[in-house]
Amino acid sequence: MDYKKYIAERLHAEGVSAEELAALIVCPPDPAMGDYALPCFKLAKTLRKSPVAIAESLCADFTADEVIGKAEAVNGYLNFTVNRTGMVGDILKKVLSEGARYGASDMGGGRVVCIDYSSVNIAKRFHIGHLSTTVLGAAIYRIMNFLGYKAVGINHLGDYGTQFGKLISAYKLWGDREEVEKQGVSALNELYVRWHKEAETHPEMEDEARAYFKKIEEKDPECLALFDWFKELTLKDVARIYELLDVRFDSYAGESFYSDKMAPVVEELREKGLLKESQGAQIVDLEAYDMPPCIILKKDGSSLYATRDMAAAIYRKNTYDFYKCLYVVAYQQNLHFKQFFKVLELMGKPWAKDLVHVAYGMVSLEEGAMSTRKGNVVFLEDVIDKCIEKAYAIVSEKNPDLENKEEVAKKVGVGAVIFGALYNSKIKDIVFSYDKVLNFEGETSVYVQYTCARANSVLQKAGDAAGYAVPASLTAEEFDLARALDAFPETVLSAAEKYEPCLISRLCVDIAQKFNKFYFNCKILTAEREELKNFRLALTKATLQTLTNALSLLGIGVPEKM
Repeated sequence: MDYKKYIAERLHAEGVSAEELAALIVCPPDPAMGDYALPCFKLAKTLRKSPVAIAESLCADFTADEVIGKAEAVNGYLNFTVNRTGMVGDILKKVLSEGARYGASDMGGGRVVCIDYSSVNIAKRFHIGHLSTTVLGAAIYRIMNFLGYKAVGINHLGDYGTQFGKLISAYKLWGDREEVEKQGVSALNELYVRWHKEAETHPEMEDEARAYFKKIEEKDPECLALFDWFKELTLKDVARIYELLDVRFDSYAGESFYSDKMAPVVEELREKGLLKESQGAQIVDLEAYDMPPCIILKKDGSSLYATRDMAAAIYRKNTYDFYKCLYVVAYQQNLHFKQFFKVLELMGKPWAKDLVHVAYGMVSLEEGAMSTRKGNVVFLEDVIDKCIEKAYAIVSEKNPDLENKEEVAKKVGVGAVIFGALYNSKIKDIVFSYDKVLNFEGETSVYVQYTCARANSVLQKAGDAAGYAVPASLTAEEFDLARALDAFPETVLSAAEKYEPCLISRLCVDIAQKFNKFYFNCKILTAEREELKNFRLALTKATLQTLTNALSLLGIGVPEKM
């Protein structure tokens, strides 16, 4: 039952619809204040009464029934207490009947949501800085599909620019094909770092690099073949990371894909009188919108990120007819997105309003900042491997006889990396700590996974349980746990609306904490009565199902045993 809707439809506030009232109803933080509450402060202006008077008036007109047992006006709030037996019965029925689809919805109606995330750079290894965009984008991708949208995952490869001229220059100076084939992107990265060190004392190398990149643009056979080879080696390297993180893409169309699609954009800007010349460059003046000019073409006629991103946005709209197009990119690029979104709007693209920059904070290790050019980089694969290794040691110590320790350690280690990046609000900078994310007691995926293993152990010991009936009198632990499970569908919706998977992560921890409190304070397998045991087993099964669904949206596996 949708209790908020049920309550709202039974209230009578003149000039305020049931939908508006339902949107105002909240769950109080303190159970003593009731199960639901209507804050009447926002109604004061419409109803021309004080919040206290409104709450008292609505309470006087409200009649308790078998669903809502009591309504009480307190300091401008109208608090409602539900029939807890009926409510918990509704929750369990919903979770257990819907199973893996609990929390899912068809609200998306098949509308397309393009999600641009991860977007690795060719010839550079995946480092810790790529973690947030990759796992955040992948979580949003799963959430959107779960809610009935058609998500299109796009890996907008960084495969365009002078850096590829630098790499060709480095390879031709010092590269060995056999060694590069053997070492892959690591060898390319070493060549790139060496090139930059040499260029510090030989600035003429910059001109050579620009010349090589121009040859790529001109489709020079030798340079194009090297470029394609570097791309192949990179995708092979990152495929291992994506496999570990269970990340998928529907398109790998990168910057170079749009190299022949920029000219029509520039021409359209010119036709619409939006282009201006400034110091030899072609720009769109955005001073009226409190932004610096958006540079479309440099003095030498070459394009910039904005030009390519506009071409990409137009291509995506024409190809996918998206409902929304999301860009999961660090907050340092805020201005860039504001600029090219505004230029598309000025071009008369009505869908420019559907472009969304999903900004996130940076990830670093306790060791500090990184630089690919200087060779000071922490590679993501090394971080994942270290987490899996540490997880294996912890699991072996806690459960030395556990079967499939390697498989469990992999789920725990990878889960720790993902959860560590998705537990806080996306905009916060993260300092990644191995010890913190692998803590069995803290607010971590390990704690949640261990809770799942505990619930699974209880269910396996119980065998096939009979049907259940919700007792007339519920403990606080039973009711609190059921309410936490009931919050999952609404949390998924909120995570989708705000592009915030951390809402799901935090609910996972909340459910795990409430289950463990229930587990320690309420006898399950040794309950006093058989019907009570069966009810508690049903609550345990519903908990395992909800946590499994929630973790799967984040890309985290659930070990049966730990």
